[in-house]
Amino acid sequence: MAHDRRRALRLSPAWAGLVALLVGSVAMAGDRDDWQHYGGGPGGSHYSSLAQINRDNVASLALAWSYRTGDIERHPEHRPLAALNVTPILLPRAAGESLVFCSAMNRVIALDPASGKERWVHDPQIRIGPVGSKFLCRGVAYWEDSDAAAGASCKHRIFTSTNDLRLIGIDALSGKPCEDFGTAGVVDVQPDIYDDAPDLKEGDVQFSAPPVTIADLVVIGSSDNSKFWRADSPRGEVRAYDARTGALRWKFDPIPHEAENAEALGWTREGLEQTGGANVWSMMSVDPARGLLFLPTATAAPNNFGGHRPGDNRYANSVVALRAADGTVAWHFQIVHHDVWDLDLPAQPILVDLRRDGKRVPVVIQLTKQGLIFVLHRETGEPVFPVEERPVPTDGVPGEVLSPTQPFPVRPAPLGVPKYTPEQAWGFTLFDRSACRRKLASFGRSGLYEPPGFEGTLTASSANNWGGAAFDPERSLLVLPVSQVPIYTRLKRTADVTPEELDQPRMGPIGPPTAMAGTPYSFQFAPVLSPLFSPCTPPPWGELMALDLSGDTGTKWRFTLGTLEKLMPVPIPLPFGTPLAGGPTVTAGGLVFIGASADEKFRAFDIDSGRKLWEVSTPASAMATPMTYSVGGRQFVVVAAGGHIVAGFRNVSDYLVAYALP
Repeated sequence: MAHDRRRALRLSPAWAGLVALLVGSVAMAGDRDDWQHYGGGPGGSHYSSLAQINRDNVASLALAWSYRTGDIERHPEHRPLAALNVTPILLPRAAGESLVFCSAMNRVIALDPASGKERWVHDPQIRIGPVGSKFLCRGVAYWEDSDAAAGASCKHRIFTSTNDLRLIGIDALSGKPCEDFGTAGVVDVQPDIYDDAPDLKEGDVQFSAPPVTIADLVVIGSSDNSKFWRADSPRGEVRAYDARTGALRWKFDPIPHEAENAEALGWTREGLEQTGGANVWSMMSVDPARGLLFLPTATAAPNNFGGHRPGDNRYANSVVALRAADGTVAWHFQIVHHDVWDLDLPAQPILVDLRRDGKRVPVVIQLTKQGLIFVLHRETGEPVFPVEERPVPTDGVPGEVLSPTQPFPVRPAPLGVPKYTPEQAWGFTLFDRSACRRKLASFGRSGLYEPPGFEGTLTASSANNWGGAAFDPERSLLVLPVSQVPIYTRLKRTADVTPEELDQPRMGPIGPPTAMAGTPYSFQFAPVLSPLFSPCTPPPWGELMALDLSGDTGTKWRFTLGTLEKLMPVPIPLPFGTPLAGGPTVTAGGLVFIGASADEKFRAFDIDSGRKLWEVSTPASAMATPMTYSVGGRQFVVVAAGGHIVAGFRNVSDYLVAYALP
């Protein structure tokens, strides 16, 4: 296969947080209307065929109920890092028809979906220790044991993963642990992870995405916060456990540590032995009918220098299709060769069918931080829309070995800004603009795949991140949020960096130089902001857009998403777009529902025109992906309104809010 290769206008916490995140057809068979999976269906299309709420009546939507998890009240000291960003699931009637989700502190909660009243709570009482990035739980997974008798305990199970690295099985009807899963309902994954890297600090590795289930397996990836600054970070293994017993069935390491593996081509034996990362921190997708599990893999460690890991570093930065039965590779497609830009695959692979030449073609749609969208055949990995290997610069720092080409889809067209120039400098005032012009001119390089260097490299931040996209099968429209904020990366020789510089506080990877252990270099990574702390490039800084994937793959509409009043000391609703986190949901009622923006608003748009049809204020920014379901003949739309680090720390909360027609 051809795979080889965001008080004057103080916005800084928001924009810095945004960068910290960096970065004719039918729905796939198996997607359902009752939202039993994080992404709606197992293929993550964020689509519902429910249409009781539609373009004609959506303006009448009102709050039906709200619920607070209590995390903020119980743990006020951790409020900045305990936002609720979850997407609930709805259990089938046989499993109690509860709305189930997890809190930032990993309490699993079941609610009456019509009233929002609490049915049960399972509290795993996590160890409150150091946190790598934040307290986090984006969702849970549901599984039915087809072999168990009706009414048997734990025939219907909820699986959740915790911040202290446990995988827990819970009875969906009672909320009690499944005693036959692991040890009293718990599989402790931490020893397995720390065996590979015994000097890891608590919080270096987390579970940042919900588990997935397929056949009789529950599968989990991990988030590796250490790979920003160490080459020998832990292995990025994906682990599959028996859904009944919790026994480990298989592990898949995206880095082929055996030199004889064909995917180890170009690596040195030393590089294979010491390199970690390439983990799966974002959401996985499953195709039950084909028995396939789809992984969006991350960068091999460390993120910004790869001199000790020569070659393309497959299966890093790849869509990898595994056979769920045994964890072997069915196919893979590498999106970035030898990544030194932290271009992890951030979004859930979207499994849908496209109509091409009168036939339905099963595809996987993969979004990227760099704004490129790849559409691949789900069974083979071959590009459905052409992909070209194009020459890119290779003059990196001494010791670096970069790929001479990178894959570029011929269509859809790139979403992001390919290059920033001083002429693009923007500011609220003339002084602001002049300062930004000087900043932009100070970097030696600008553009996608320009190597990180001593003079600094200027690029765009995440065109898309973990919120992903929604796909409308009737229109073949892909709807997604897009962020545009300039960032820079600069390398320094660690020997030239003072200990005082290395000891300065930073927010995740953002801030002063950070040494990349195991390499000669340190890196700096930050947004490029004006003296008034706004991005140095023109708005919009956040948009919502729809792409037509039926043929020409053009942009159907594109509009600014978010206003600035919540990010400014004077609440002026400037329509410039805000930092975005969270994804959209599309319904057969012709609607797009999305929060995502930092202005504490939840909105509905007309999918055909992009026109805003409804807007409501939420208790905090609704920076999560919404979901929808119908119970008792009434359709509800639910979204977590918990704020997020990308909106700054001013309003982090723990609300789940539900809307319905009066």
